[in-house]
Amino acid sequence: MKVHLLSVGDELLIGQITDTNSVWIAQQLNLIGASVICKTTVGDSLQDIRRAIGEALTSEANIILMTGGLGPTPDDLTLEAIAGFFGVQLVFHPPTYERIVRLFEARNIPVRESHRQQCCLPANATVLFNKMGTAPGTWYEVDGKVLVSMPGVPYEMQYLMEYEVLPRLCERFPGQPIAHRTILTVGTGESEIAARIESFENSLPANLKIAYLPNLGQVRLRLTGTGEDETALHQLLDAKVTELENLIPEIIFGHDREELEAVLGQMLRARALTIGTAESCTGGYLAHRITSVSGSSAYFQGSVIAYSNDLKMRLLDVKADTLAQWGAVSEQTATEMVQGAIRTLKVDIAIATTGIAGPDGGTTEKPVGLVWLAVGDGQRIVTKKIISGKDRLKNIHYGSIIALDMLRQFLQQNETNHSPLTF
Repeated sequence: MKVHLLSVGDELLIGQITDTNSVWIAQQLNLIGASVICKTTVGDSLQDIRRAIGEALTSEANIILMTGGLGPTPDDLTLEAIAGFFGVQLVFHPPTYERIVRLFEARNIPVRESHRQQCCLPANATVLFNKMGTAPGTWYEVDGKVLVSMPGVPYEMQYLMEYEVLPRLCERFPGQPIAHRTILTVGTGESEIAARIESFENSLPANLKIAYLPNLGQVRLRLTGTGEDETALHQLLDAKVTELENLIPEIIFGHDREELEAVLGQMLRARALTIGTAESCTGGYLAHRITSVSGSSAYFQGSVIAYSNDLKMRLLDVKADTLAQWGAVSEQTATEMVQGAIRTLKVDIAIATTGIAGPDGGTTEKPVGLVWLAVGDGQRIVTKKIISGKDRLKNIHYGSIIALDMLRQFLQQNETNHSPLTF
């Protein structure tokens, strides 16, 4: 399967919105063995959209996936452009309109003429039911090729791709089995990982490939395999995943779509432990990550966001002498923040963050991006110093990820002994 992605919207061309849809679609297509060979973005112009459709259909792609331009406002012209291209009329589609009416009436929202117009679809369209919104997807076949139109709203597009488009494409264009395994790592950069698994990568058979997908503080390792025998392919991938896990066990935290904070939640539940955070430079973001997991109330007690030195002393019992001698951004302060959080929040384990998020406020001794992290319980506390860049949000996010990884290692180390961790 060769795919041409076609995105519609002035907002994409002027940089007002980032086209995350194409990234997500490409990832999903890769999972079924489809290749994106071209991506086009056009504005809200009938002429431009028609021209782009024609170019896509005359390319070597046999699948064209369009997003955007299906709303009820005058600048939503995708369906009109498709109908004009195929030389067919727009036909009112009662089931779509009836669904909009039911949806709006339940929410006390008036149904306008523009919503009725939104239900006029090209006469040659196969309608794809959109459970997540008002604009349906549409499917067209011409000269052995498929053209699909979907809403630009990400969660609506993702629903249609998952439940309507991908199953139909797999049925319409069956191909060689392809399978993936994703191994999730944290705390180590891709170049270091590549060096550690170089012999593993060099020994992979021709039908297996490994990809490094870095993100802030984390790297996903994706093994992709192809083969005629699907059962044998999955067995081979499983064996290679086990081999990889034995090479870098300490930096692997999960697989496929698992999130670090969700994995930590499972670890805390299994150990019947409670946790809290004492945050300065991360400003509550660490607590946000932890509480983004459903059911986190079973182990997360709360957070003290002590941005000022006064609150560090009053709420976390950080000593005035410690702040005077070592400063707020120091190993000593982070340690006392953990101790104070355990007492104040009455938790088994606490995580503390204190640093200079930037872009201002740094000194020669303590530059922007310096963060001290600490994790501990009633028996031991481990600390780590990190220095990142001058981007404030990245420093906050990176510090939180490394703090969560420290917690992961702390919990694992407690399983075996109580010796201090080395970071």
